[in-house]
Amino acid sequence: MTLLAVERIKLFSTRSPWWCMALAMVITIGMAALISANTDDRFPLTVSVSQGFSNFGMVVIMVMAALAVTTEYRFGTIRATFLAVPGRVQALLAKTAVVALLAGVVGEAVAFGSWGIGTLIKPDADMAINSSAEWRNVAGTGLVFALAAVLAVAVGVLVRQTAGAVAILLVYTMLVESLIGLIPTLGQKIQRWLPFQNSTNFQTAGNESFMNETGGLDYPFGPWGSLVYFAAICVGLLVVALVVAKRRDA
Repeated sequence: MTLLAVERIKLFSTRSPWWCMALAMVITIGMAALISANTDDRFPLTVSVSQGFSNFGMVVIMVMAALAVTTEYRFGTIRATFLAVPGRVQALLAKTAVVALLAGVVGEAVAFGSWGIGTLIKPDADMAINSSAEWRNVAGTGLVFALAAVLAVAVGVLVRQTAGAVAILLVYTMLVESLIGLIPTLGQKIQRWLPFQNSTNFQTAGNESFMNETGGLDYPFGPWGSLVYFAAICVGLLVVALVVAKRRDA
């Protein structure tokens, strides 16, 4: 518990987490408000439409998670942390737990905030969360944000440089997985196994709209299976990062 408290204090002692959280909220809920205000009978406002921009908030939170690690490497404070704690793994796991918990809370706030702003703007729209698919689409956002933060921490530990870690996360999440689908013949066969495609499947399966259409991919797992697969990749990458951090100099 002491390690968790220390990591919480270190995380909130800098401005970057506050800016990232605020930016994630403003971008996601702001875009949901903009879309909600411009829906009509041809394009009605639904629960899934209100959640169409959650991935933008997720990317910002991943940047926050990576900064939580790379900032310590940049200023050398990670050395003091490793000297004060008997094992590097425990320190990094505590940091990961704090960051993932914060990411999960922000994810829930973003999701229900987007849903709530849509309900306020268009009170007559069908915004009731009735089905399990709709609950996954909204409440499941926190799980996806938390796991994505775990992956981002792992990348930060492996790369250790802020610019490199942020570039990798942004390019991969916003470009690579989408571009792979453009490869003739093999593109969609590979794409169905990619981590963030599966996290999207968890959130949108059975509840698709043009805002979050999964592209008709034949996913190897159902919604919850896709979440487990995504979690396995995130945790697996974290394990690799912990092994590397334990073996190399701080």
